[in-house]
Amino acid sequence: MRGLLEGKRLVVTGVVTRDSIAYHVAARALDQGAELVLTSFGRVKRMTVRAAARLPQEVDVLELDVGSPEDFAALTQTLRERWGRVDGALHAIAYAPEDALGGEFMRTPPESAATAFATSAYSYQALAASLAPLMDQGGAFVGMDFDGSRAWPVYDWMGVSKAALEAVNRYVARDLGPQRIRANLVSAGPLGTVAARGIPGFEGLAQAWRDQAPLGWDTADATPVADTVCFLLSDLARAITGQIVHVDGGFSAMGAAPAPVAEPTRQEALAGV
Repeated sequence: MRGLLEGKRLVVTGVVTRDSIAYHVAARALDQGAELVLTSFGRVKRMTVRAAARLPQEVDVLELDVGSPEDFAALTQTLRERWGRVDGALHAIAYAPEDALGGEFMRTPPESAATAFATSAYSYQALAASLAPLMDQGGAFVGMDFDGSRAWPVYDWMGVSKAALEAVNRYVARDLGPQRIRANLVSAGPLGTVAARGIPGFEGLAQAWRDQAPLGWDTADATPVADTVCFLLSDLARAITGQIVHVDGGFSAMGAAPAPVAEPTRQEALAGV
């Protein structure tokens, strides 16, 4: 459907390289008629700018460190001056320190667990709170998830943070619904992004999807995920909020347990992060 997002003004976080899920969302949204800005910060911003240059249209990259309230305030002001309104946003931000991943769950210090939560879950609420005042005609938030209902091998405190993200999404949907602002998550199967490849045991997870997803699963193809995000940002999803949409080839609906994934040694885990 051409023009699905015609006239929509969207904020897309999480573009680092052309492998990023958020990059594919941005490309698809532009193809569907949206106007975009990307966000990034620090040293990563140069990588985001390089990736943005490969998009089919010129897209600006605005500064946003989700740990900085000042950056959120500046983002809101910049978008108010630029557009006057925002119609939707993609939250594709997640991070856990190396000692919060890789099979060291019981030894992770509290400050590392707190960092994983603040960056990966609380930031969704912070993004929604900063942009909701610009959605006076309604709007939509979409966050990137990875099934937080299970304890995955080596995913550790990132898995806990994704479970928290799922709860945050429900509360954002509750509080912003009266303003006709929707909040949903897309729980994607494993994709070969730079971030995912840094998770020890990723290939084992990917193989489980290939073996057990009834529709099959291609870890190199992010377009089904990007298409679903664009649908949720569109008016076609106007009555959907507080939900988790699984785009995983049907893996999450099957009763079979995931294929075993070998636990890495501490040395292997740190090398992979």
